[in-house]
Formats: sequence, C-alpha cells, structure tokens
Amino acid sequence: GLAAQVANGVLAEDPKKFGGLFILVVLPGTQGFYGFLAGFLGIMKLGLLGNPVAITLGQGLQMFGACLPVAFAGLLSAIWQGKVCASGCELVAKRPSESVKAVIYGAMVETYAVLGLLVTIFLQMGVKVG
Repeated sequence: GLAAQVANGVLAEDPKKFGGLFILVVLPGTQGFYGFLAGFLGIMKLGLLGNPVAITLGQGLQMFGACLPVAFAGLLSAIWQGKVCASGCELVAKRPSESVKAVIYGAMVETYAVLGLLVTIFLQMGVKVG
C-alpha cells in the first residue's frame, strides 16, 4: 500500500512513468503468494481436498509450527519491502532510467520471504501424517 501511495503521487505528475513504477508496487505483494503456496501444500499434505487424514494434536501443532517461518518472514519482509519499493518509486520520480536499480533493491528484500517459504516447505515435509 505504501509503495502504491507514492507511485500514485508520481503518476499524478507524470503518467508516463507507470511502467517503471508497476513492478515496485507489485513486488511487496508477492509474500501473499508464498503464504498461499505454503497453505496449499499443507492442505494437500493433510488430504483436505480429497480424503482427509486423521492427525493427532501433536501433528497439528507440528503443521502449525511448520507454517510459522513463512508467516513471520512474509510479514516482516513485506513491510520492509514496501518501504524499500516506496523509496524506489521516489527514485523513479526523479530518475526514471534508474528504475531497474530500485527493483533490484526491492528484490533483495524478497530473499528473506523466499527463505521463509523454503523453511516452511522443508518443515512440512518432515511432519509425518497418516
């Protein structure tokens, strides 16, 4: 939301900068996809789309715990990535030719969300159900 607010301010002055701003606005939202993917993988593991698997309380807590890395990494990295991308929008406002550099900085913050997703996937794989 923060990046979109800054981008809209830039677009109010120069609508031609939309292309350079679009990726900066979309980038912080990718963490939602990582959370969705982790949730979907958990649903598949538990058989909730077909034949549900009976699990113990301990297994349920393990699955819950396995999802925490992507939740926390996604939350924190999205906040900071939004701030980085908002600053990138300000860069594009002054120097549109430098938009790729702003995207690279935003993508660097993305690394932590991806690591959180990977840890969640590995932990989910370790939970024995069924």
